[in-house]
Amino acid sequence: MTSAILDRFLRYVVIDTQSDRTSSSQPSTEKQKNLGRVLVDELQAMGLADAHMDEHGNIYATLPATSQKAVPAICFCSHMDTAPDFSGTNVKPQVLRNYQGGDIVLPGDTSRVIRVSENPELARQIGKDIVTTDGTTLLGADDKAGIAEIMTAAQFLLDHPEIPHGPVKILFTTDEEIGRGADKVDLKKLGAAFGYTMDGSTVGEIENENFSADEVKISITGVAIHPGTAKGRMENAIRIASQIIARLPRDLGPEATEGRQGFIHPSDMTATLEGADINFIIRDFDVSGLHDKEKLLEDITREVMAGFPASTYSFTVLEQYRNMKMVLDQHPQVMDNLAEAVRRVGLEPKLTAIRGGTDGARLSFMGLPCPNIYTGGHAYHSPLEWISVQDMEISARTIVELVKVWEERAI
Repeated sequence: MTSAILDRFLRYVVIDTQSDRTSSSQPSTEKQKNLGRVLVDELQAMGLADAHMDEHGNIYATLPATSQKAVPAICFCSHMDTAPDFSGTNVKPQVLRNYQGGDIVLPGDTSRVIRVSENPELARQIGKDIVTTDGTTLLGADDKAGIAEIMTAAQFLLDHPEIPHGPVKILFTTDEEIGRGADKVDLKKLGAAFGYTMDGSTVGEIENENFSADEVKISITGVAIHPGTAKGRMENAIRIASQIIARLPRDLGPEATEGRQGFIHPSDMTATLEGADINFIIRDFDVSGLHDKEKLLEDITREVMAGFPASTYSFTVLEQYRNMKMVLDQHPQVMDNLAEAVRRVGLEPKLTAIRGGTDGARLSFMGLPCPNIYTGGHAYHSPLEWISVQDMEISARTIVELVKVWEERAI
């Protein structure tokens, strides 16, 4: 699989698919469909006649069953867009063959260095082939590595019809990086019972948990008076908003939390003398912890507003997504089969939790239980992104082993 997966990956990453948070359409950028058309052509060339792209840019395809058993249809999903955090235009991938250790200086911007001290996983890549950019763009391994792995595994299964497996569904989504990846997915058309997103990082790490997430919007209306006659009358909305933010416990910010700790994060603010709007994202693995943080934020807001009796405010909580573990715990075979597949490729499964969101969480609550599998990529959303070709191959082999496990354990 090694040369095939590298060839696919290098072809995919040079296609600019960056999504756009400011766009209200889906896909948020039409250029995501450029990769979609390439993938549909390749899937159809493999012989998957139902492969197509819908009006939202989502790709659907089916690998027909080769088993006579009643094996559940399993879906493998990755997203086509790359993050808006850094440029994805004119990507120039570099392949460092037979890596022998040490820091990696990127040739397009030598001030950018992939340092071993910041990437401890490089220590286990000796002798492997490392793919980076030239340092001026993202690489796009998040999530074109997942796409290359799914495509390579599909081709392998087609080339080996003697391997019994149930129906394998393929789903490639748009706009995952801006939180809309599952918005327009048609699960009825997809026709899968269970799914797996290929969107993780270090090989061996599998994820059945993610943050539960809410957004809080605080809108403040102050009292605007000419500053020359403002004494005892002005209530400055900028000062009110600043006091709310200043009273947040510093140990509850994302910059002070890790592991299973949640946070309160003021993500955006617009303010004038007369009015202010503050947006927060609230994160916790437990919904009760989410609600505790929202109550704390509202208590702080109420206390601050008490000092400005002529001003008013609104406090709005918007649900974003929930921890997929609540769904996956009801279907233990999904993780059990995955753990077995990981062992079969020579790794010890390491169960981890995502300090963020995933298409898998949204899909799980839509009715498709869907944990996350490693792709081998590292340093996502930055020009220091890198991935090992051999780790991509391990991920593709994991897909193959997983569909075999589902078939073997079917009645």
